[in-house]
Amino acid sequence: MSVWVSICQRSNTRGTVKDKTDFKVEEDVSALRKAVEGLGTTEKTLIEVLTQRSNFQRQLVAKAYEKATGRTLVADLEGDTHGDFEDLLVALATPPDVYDCQEVIRAIKGAGTTESTLTEIFASRSNRQIKALSEAYLAECGRSVIHDLQSEVSGDYGKALLILAEVLRPSMNFCDRQEAKIDLYEAGEKKWGTDEAKFIDILCHRSVPQLRQTLVEYKSMSKKTLQESIESEMSGTLQDLLVAVVKCVKNVPAYFAERLFSAMKGAGTTESVLTRILVSRAEIDLSDIKAEYKKLFGFTLYSRLESEVSGSYGDALKRLCGQDD
Repeated sequence: MSVWVSICQRSNTRGTVKDKTDFKVEEDVSALRKAVEGLGTTEKTLIEVLTQRSNFQRQLVAKAYEKATGRTLVADLEGDTHGDFEDLLVALATPPDVYDCQEVIRAIKGAGTTESTLTEIFASRSNRQIKALSEAYLAECGRSVIHDLQSEVSGDYGKALLILAEVLRPSMNFCDRQEAKIDLYEAGEKKWGTDEAKFIDILCHRSVPQLRQTLVEYKSMSKKTLQESIESEMSGTLQDLLVAVVKCVKNVPAYFAERLFSAMKGAGTTESVLTRILVSRAEIDLSDIKAEYKKLFGFTLYSRLESEVSGSYGDALKRLCGQDD
C-alpha cells in the first residue's frame, strides 16, 4: 500500500471523493475507451469516471487501460482534451505523490520560480506527504528535490523552504509548554519579526502540536498574534511562507479555503490553483475546506465555482467539490 493511499484511507471521511462501492475496473476501462476512441470525445463520461473514483481506483483503471490498449491513459487524455480540462483530468489520473512532484517541477522550471506554489505545497503537506513527493521527484528527475530547490530559491525564504522540504520538523503528537516559553524568551518579544533566523528556526523545526502551543504562548505575552507580527515586520516571499506555516498550524482547511477564495477573486480565475487544491484535497479534507469556506465568506464553494468556472472544466470541478447538503 502506498503512503498516499494510507494517508487518504485514514482521513477520507473528510473528503468529498471516496471509493466507489460497486467499482468494476473493466467497465471503467470500456467506458473510457469509448469516450476517447469514438468520433469526438465524450467529456461527460471522462468526468463521471475520473471524478467519482478514489485515486487508488483510478490507478487500477489506468493500469488496466494501458494493458488493454497499449497506450497510457494520461497520453490519451492529453491527446483528446485540452486546456484547463485536460490539466484537471491528467491530475486526476496521476498518483498524488507524483502530481505534487510535477507541480514542484512546474514551479521551478523555466525562467523564474513560482514561489506561491512552492509555499502552498511545503507549508501544507505532512512529513509523510513531503517524503512521498521527494521519492517521486528522485524517480522522475534523477536528482533530489533539495538539490534542485537549492539552485532556485535563495535568501531567508530559501532557507525556510529547504528546512520544510528536508522534513526536519519532528512528527510527534505532544507539546512542551515550557519549550514554547523558552523559544519565545530566547527570541525576545521585541526581536520577533526582526530576527528572521530565529523565526525560521522555530516555525520550520518544531512539530505542529508544539507550534500550536507556541501560538498560544505568544498571544499571551504579546498584544498581537504571531501572524500579525509576521505581517507587520516582514515582507515578500518569506512573509508569505511563514504566514502560510502559521495558518496551516492553526487550521489547514481554512488555509485552503482562503487560497480558493483568492484564486476566484477579482478579474480572472487562477485555474491552476483551483485544480491543484481540489484534486489534492478531494480525498483528505475537502468537506472541511467547504465548511470553512462558507464560514469565512458567507457563501458556498460550490456556488462560487458555478459562477466562476464553466464548460467541462467547471463541471468536473463541481463534481469533485460535491453539491452542498
